[in-house]
Amino acid sequence: MTCFYIMTEIFERISASEMEMVAVKILELAKNFEIITFRGQLGAGKTTLVQQMAIKMGVAQKVQSPTFSIVNEYQTRQNEIIYHFDCYRLKNVTEAYDFGMEEYLDSGNLCLIEWPEIIEPLMLNPYLDIEISLDQNNTRKITLKTKFDNERSYS
Repeated sequence: MTCFYIMTEIFERISASEMEMVAVKILELAKNFEIITFRGQLGAGKTTLVQQMAIKMGVAQKVQSPTFSIVNEYQTRQNEIIYHFDCYRLKNVTEAYDFGMEEYLDSGNLCLIEWPEIIEPLMLNPYLDIEISLDQNNTRKITLKTKFDNERSYS
């Protein structure tokens, strides 16, 4: 599978208190995406960023990581559905098929996906890929890239 990245934006030296501002900027850049992925080490701020984005989109429910449920569903004040995934515990793509991951991805609703590596073969393009790295000063570098793949893989 051939993969292309187009650099979209980089935010550097972001403190925890600045995640709200970054969430607003990401939502401005991500208007045309149905899938947004979040990568980074444990504790980098993936869930915090998803929480801030959900709040800005009008989600009134408590937003928390779906570590054990794999997916949480939220509704905005405008009755839009948002799916929030944590794929960290998935062992392989078969487990994603088993709970209907393709249906979520093809739903037309926004899918916010933490730890997307296992399910990448299922994702259609383009989608926004967000990498969060934490430095020694406890600030973050957040890199946004638009990802394009040739086709969905069923292997």
